[in-house]
Amino acid sequence: MSGKEGSGGFRKRKHDNFPHGQRREEKENVNPSSALMMSFKTFQLELDTRHDKYERLVKLSRDITIESKRTIFLLHRFTSAPNGEEILNESEAKLDAVRRKIKQIAQELIGEDMYQFHRAISPGLQEYVEAVSFQYFIKTRSLVSVEEINKQLIFTAEDREEITNTTSNSQDKQPHTWSLKVTPVDYLLGVADLTGELMRLCISSVGNGDIDTPFELSQFLRQIYDGFTFIGNTGPYEVSKKLYTLKQSLAKVENACYTLKVRGSEIPKHMLADVFSTKTELIDQEEGLS
Repeated sequence: MSGKEGSGGFRKRKHDNFPHGQRREEKENVNPSSALMMSFKTFQLELDTRHDKYERLVKLSRDITIESKRTIFLLHRFTSAPNGEEILNESEAKLDAVRRKIKQIAQELIGEDMYQFHRAISPGLQEYVEAVSFQYFIKTRSLVSVEEINKQLIFTAEDREEITNTTSNSQDKQPHTWSLKVTPVDYLLGVADLTGELMRLCISSVGNGDIDTPFELSQFLRQIYDGFTFIGNTGPYEVSKKLYTLKQSLAKVENACYTLKVRGSEIPKHMLADVFSTKTELIDQEEGLS
């Protein structure tokens, strides 16, 4: 009992040193117009502005991701569509809409360090790289460079209202040209995701009777895989993580080419897609066990 009373008494004496009335008086005595309080209010306003901008960028990145995925789904219809030019024109219109969203991001980042907001915009840029590189491959059967992607991300104030707003606000001093550069990491991650779409393109092209596309894709994916292996463990963690998926996609395409080469004459064309789908499921099961 004495120990408890002693400890309780200590706690009581500790609280008695800082009575509530005294603390309330100290709060009332704080001068809100002091230099210290004014500086903290400035910090508060700056942090709130930065957080609001971060949330706007997250929303724009989410919209870019959704529209880029829709573009990829549209491009997968290229192999089965009777008129492929219409698919490409429609995909270009969708990518123009995505670039208008990226223009808004570029305007938000005027005068800011992009890397402070990189985590907010990185998922959308990766998905955009995947959509652009997928369309570029369908057109040219080659890989688009990061320089070519960044050339399309230089924007100008085309509307008269936009020009008048930028010229009238002399305090902002915003230029009439905005640009946003895709970082090498975002480019590599987008290309790594592209390999999965090329694997699906291989399976769908075989189902439509196209025998040449799988062999072209096999050579192309092997070159990409060789390029990623040169990076090795020196690159970012996300790149080495997606290397496993890239290797899996390459194995599925090579398995399709092997089946076409060895048993292509035995299996009817309308059944080849079913054979490949079952073989890819077996590959996934084996990878999961290992």
